[in-house]
Amino acid sequence: MHRLGGVGIAAFERQQQSQRSFASLSSEISQAQVDLLHAQLDQFRTALVRFASTHRDSIRRDPHFRHAFQQMCAKIGVDPLAGPRKGGWWAEILNLGDWQYELGVQIVDVCVSTRERNGGLIEMGELVRMVSKLRGVSGGAITEDDVVRSIKTLKPLGAGYEVLDVGGGRKMVRSVPKQLDEDQAVVLSIAHQEGGRVSEEILVSRRNWSHERARAALENMLLRDGLCWLDEQDETSPDGIAYWVPSAMHWDE
Repeated sequence: MHRLGGVGIAAFERQQQSQRSFASLSSEISQAQVDLLHAQLDQFRTALVRFASTHRDSIRRDPHFRHAFQQMCAKIGVDPLAGPRKGGWWAEILNLGDWQYELGVQIVDVCVSTRERNGGLIEMGELVRMVSKLRGVSGGAITEDDVVRSIKTLKPLGAGYEVLDVGGGRKMVRSVPKQLDEDQAVVLSIAHQEGGRVSEEILVSRRNWSHERARAALENMLLRDGLCWLDEQDETSPDGIAYWVPSAMHWDE
């Protein structure tokens, strides 16, 4: 019995030794794989840095090239247009961190200067046009995508800057800390279709709203939020009343 017990203990020890050997081998293989991965990432980073440095001016000046470069980086989880705090060496290599924040300041400038007339809500295309005009030719062309990214950098300021989708592929930028309810979003969408003009009758006929609901939505936008103007001499409305949404109108300045 004693001899059998010794055989059993020896077998158990051999099994334990085998498990330790396999664990050690597995650890060595895993470490080798990690080292190989780090080496590949270093090589990739070097190649990407070389490409970004070579084409830095194109990335800054050409919105289409910038968008393609951004999409390529996004697929591998790199944010090349992040600001200095998040961009790290990207901000230094591309000098795009300052560019992004400069664009953000220009967006704030346009939003604040037009807030009195539009209540803090501006159509995306209008914002891009006015910021481009402010930047001038030397500032390089910008796109909606550039504006969206810059607005994301403004969120920590807590000023309410946000991109809103109002339907039909249209976007608006809000620069005041207030939320739009669903009825207001509908009013904005219709106002865009009508060149800025909207009335109770239009909401009732197109959305099957009651007159009370349409009136409440429009009066809230007028009195509470300051997002529209009142026209008491409208020639097409039965009651002579219509509302104009400045952020849905086109301005020639």
